[in-house]
Amino acid sequence: MRLLILTPTALPSLTGNAITAERWRRSHEKQGLTVKVIAAQGLDPQNLRKEIQRFQPDIIHGHHAFKSGKLLINHHNGSASDDIPFVISCAGTDINHDLTLNERRATILEVCKTARAIIIQSQDLDLKLKDLSDGFYNRVHYVPPSFTWLGNDSFDLRGAAGCESHHILFFLPAGIRPVKRNLECLIAINEVHKVRSSTKVMFAGPVLDTEYAMQFLYMLEQCSNFARWIPAIPPEAMRSAYNGADVVLNTSSSEGFSNVLLETMASGKPILASDIQSNRRAILRDNGERPSCCLFDLYSQTDFVYQALKLIDDASLRKSLGEAGFIRAKQWPGPADEAELLIKIYKQALA
Repeated sequence: MRLLILTPTALPSLTGNAITAERWRRSHEKQGLTVKVIAAQGLDPQNLRKEIQRFQPDIIHGHHAFKSGKLLINHHNGSASDDIPFVISCAGTDINHDLTLNERRATILEVCKTARAIIIQSQDLDLKLKDLSDGFYNRVHYVPPSFTWLGNDSFDLRGAAGCESHHILFFLPAGIRPVKRNLECLIAINEVHKVRSSTKVMFAGPVLDTEYAMQFLYMLEQCSNFARWIPAIPPEAMRSAYNGADVVLNTSSSEGFSNVLLETMASGKPILASDIQSNRRAILRDNGERPSCCLFDLYSQTDFVYQALKLIDDASLRKSLGEAGFIRAKQWPGPADEAELLIKIYKQALA
């Protein structure tokens, strides 16, 4: 089977979408598929058509209904002769944000109605699509996400953050854009630093929203004694980077299923995450297992500071959360399990 993965961004861009697409590429090729990954960002329907004609896929997997799916329906509408079947995987921003915007809602619904299958990797999004229904829910498939390390290169996160041995390092790996709330996180960490001068924070991720990034970088200058930002950590070195952190942050206002949460748990590190439904479902269990994170009220800086101070002051809490996450990560499906489910969906879509 020849599979074309169309994703908003692809490596070397260092985003969650790019990492997910790369994970799929590697695991699908191990299953015998021929796979090509291309980025939708900056691509128009005419160039997409050329890519399709060159690669001749049997099926296309569009990742992100609005950012990638709109190209696929434009492609279908513009050239019936190149009518390659496609499936679509919805992102958190598709369902949690873009569906509330009239100009994007119509596109997302058309993409879902046109796709041979809709793939969801968060049970939270699955429930929301079920409520939405609109005639396509019988083609929705839940595929539990997996994760994989892309390499074992070393990266000195603590050195890059200017840490000494007594510092507590918070780490937020995320592109700079409003939905990730990098700026709001920095402002809150500033309050933490005022009462715990041992606090350091490292941000790592590319600029994805220029106007928001300008505000973030201005604030970063005011906090240069404890906060640093680097635009990229090589994906092959992310495992090493996590090992340098004391606490990993997820401050997003919307998520599908965050790769960062899975990677952090696999690293045995504690998490401080925004209390949004998708994060709760990813991290918490209701079966009596130990928690692997602290959650904070997304709209309460006071609660963020309170939770951060708990983690700074209690090394045993950090250790307990990290150990629980490490145990939980071992229970997640492996990349081969994820690939087998996806390939089954592709075959059904082609039948």
